[in-house]
Amino acid sequence: MIVNTELEQKGNLFPSKIIGFEKDVDKLYFTTDNDVILQLTVLRDSLLRFRYTTVGNFDNDFSYAITKYASIGYNRLKIDENEDYFVVTTSKLRCDISKESLRVSIYDVKDNVLINQDEIGFHWEESYEFGGNIVKMSKVSNDGESYYGLGDKPNHLNLKGKRYTNWVTDSYAYGKDTDPIYKAIPFYTGLHHGKAYGIFFDNSFRSSFDFAQERRNVTSFWAQGGEMNYYFFYGPKMTDVVESYTDLTGKPHHLPPMWALGFHQCKWSYYPESKVKEITSTFRKLKIPCDAIYLDIDYMEGFRCFTWNKDYFPDPKRMVSELKEQGFKTVAIIDPGIKIDKDYSVFKEGLEKDYFCKRADGAYMKGKVWPGECHFPDFTNAEVREWWSGLFKELIEEIGIKGVWNDMNEPAVMEVPNKTFPDDVRHDYDGNPCSHRKAHNIYGMQMARATYQGLKKYSYPKRPFVITRAAYSGTQRYTSTWTGDNIANWEHLWIANIQAQRMSMSGFGFAGSDIGGFAEQPQGELFTRWIQLGIFHPFFRVHSSGDHGDQEPWAFDEDVTDIVRKFIEIRYQLLPYLYTAFWNYVDHGTPLLKSLVLYDQDDVNTHYRTDEFVFGEQILACPVLEPNAKGRRMYIPKGRWYNFWDDEVVKGGKEMWIDADIDSMPIFIKEGAIIPKFPIQQYVGEKEIKEVTLDVYYKKGKEESELFSDANDGYDYTKGRYSLRNFTLTGRKNELIINQYKEGKFITPYETFKIQIHGLPFDISEIQLDNETISLNHLKSNGTSSFVVDKNFSELHIKGNQSKS
Repeated sequence: MIVNTELEQKGNLFPSKIIGFEKDVDKLYFTTDNDVILQLTVLRDSLLRFRYTTVGNFDNDFSYAITKYASIGYNRLKIDENEDYFVVTTSKLRCDISKESLRVSIYDVKDNVLINQDEIGFHWEESYEFGGNIVKMSKVSNDGESYYGLGDKPNHLNLKGKRYTNWVTDSYAYGKDTDPIYKAIPFYTGLHHGKAYGIFFDNSFRSSFDFAQERRNVTSFWAQGGEMNYYFFYGPKMTDVVESYTDLTGKPHHLPPMWALGFHQCKWSYYPESKVKEITSTFRKLKIPCDAIYLDIDYMEGFRCFTWNKDYFPDPKRMVSELKEQGFKTVAIIDPGIKIDKDYSVFKEGLEKDYFCKRADGAYMKGKVWPGECHFPDFTNAEVREWWSGLFKELIEEIGIKGVWNDMNEPAVMEVPNKTFPDDVRHDYDGNPCSHRKAHNIYGMQMARATYQGLKKYSYPKRPFVITRAAYSGTQRYTSTWTGDNIANWEHLWIANIQAQRMSMSGFGFAGSDIGGFAEQPQGELFTRWIQLGIFHPFFRVHSSGDHGDQEPWAFDEDVTDIVRKFIEIRYQLLPYLYTAFWNYVDHGTPLLKSLVLYDQDDVNTHYRTDEFVFGEQILACPVLEPNAKGRRMYIPKGRWYNFWDDEVVKGGKEMWIDADIDSMPIFIKEGAIIPKFPIQQYVGEKEIKEVTLDVYYKKGKEESELFSDANDGYDYTKGRYSLRNFTLTGRKNELIINQYKEGKFITPYETFKIQIHGLPFDISEIQLDNETISLNHLKSNGTSSFVVDKNFSELHIKGNQSKS
């Protein structure tokens, strides 16, 4: 990027005075005296879109990131003009556009506090190598401003003082501060003076962000081509910003099947069939819960996608069926590279139909990947995506594979300097032909989309499960993800924690890391600590390269195995809690993981915290990130929290030491929470669950909790066949009241709730269930009061005589 002082001397690069204004419903056009046009679109009262052109007109308005289901509509739109500004006002924002410079300033309409302000604002320079412009935007960075987001960047959660590039890149064994890596999510949240806003720079070219690194009080973003096209979201809460961005770019199209939230085991590679069966049988023998087993590229014939190596897997349909009887869902990898082989049906069909990417002069793009020389489908062509989705018929519908894992889709190409397609490769881009410079960052997203379409078609009436390594904004609509080829070391445990939090605050919640590290080999202690973190990541998978040793839960020693089993069992107990959080993510865009700053932005102590996070709405977790640790210091956010292990109540708003030997980790439950739990299962669906435990954590005051249930798969929940139970806890000195309000038509298989009350400050003298007194004969009291009630109660009233001493 040319430094701004130099740019300022090149006056011909800048718009000058506004000489024209037009309004077309919610689109406002501001024209300057050198053909720059700003198109300002009011999408919602708190959501504005800014597009700039330097040639007097705009290109076709097309984006893979924006969902057609995004919420639009505003309550107020008023346009005023004074001597110096055009003033655009909604019910939440006031936007001033300078007549002299086209610079934009945005204020909170309620208190006139300045939220965001252009520094130079929009500027550009011509790209002599490729044509078009390098488009740039600079903003004022306010005192004390912090920045968050940008997807899977592997360093400190707060982006202040850093510079980043968005160019989807295969980054084997990346390290802290490696940039770029696997994803391009050009969205960030800014926070200053207690107010949060977001900016999504929807430009799929190589883009960069500078968060006050080059100049202390300036934040800027720019791209190597395309339009200056960005969306401005206003909170003022960070959660509002993230939910609004997720609404615009798309919430997941559906809930995942519940089994996808269980434990997954993967390695490059489990083969032949006997090895796969040995792994799955050991899980069941040792009673370590597991739902999914993965097949990496070695299951294929010569790494040809949609084929099977019959020496390793002579009858895949039988094997998959037998694994299913054990409770295992089989997930298979599919890469984009199609081997150049005239006897290979997928290659022949793709060639005959002209579905592969071409170079600028018409030759097919050729690159070496695992199968050798390959061609690559152009997933930006709708016809190619439809063809690709049809290739999954045998794999899914006939053989019974339950999930597909898209890898190498950055796209990664071996033995070339830039490890990907050359810039001149052409793409259809859904009728907007372009070079790979524009299509690169969305290639993996469109492959995942095509894969999702195939699985949705052939898995029906069950829900599809897709995983992708590469992603652009909006990919969360179709797929889950993981953070790529990490390393088995303690630094990467810290990175994994950061990345999962950052992905969640970037709208992509269904994410996790390769537990234990993909490259190299963890020791048992590191593996244990990583599992402890992993139970709180939505995507929960062990994956390793296999080059350095085994990485199953039993591969270390008996103590490690026992501790790992204990924590995986906790994950399975918490499945209804996580599933409920997923419902809120799919329904409202609510982040599944909340960094402390996302949880409580008003506490400045949270702005630079990296380790602690809230899982769902009411569980606080903090991994132990150093070897030989017997505990750690952590920050407890405001409020009162119960220690998960011993029910000790701590008051938040401060940092404190927490004991956590190798068989423990710091976990806290928010006061007043009602946490639903399942009995331990070896896999989802092993047991018909007749009773759900509700762990109730006493609070003096009120707290809301939820429990969402459905058939755990399928689409009936979209037709109202779900059960959403809303609980209100009200605690007083000598009584505790739990009210329940139910929504939905689904009849849950469980009939009763086992109520377990933690921290009750009085001895129970009476329990009324819907105004009828129930017996206390079965009340257990060993620190926790426990009894069983019908699931459909409306009010549970627990009374006491006196406070406990």
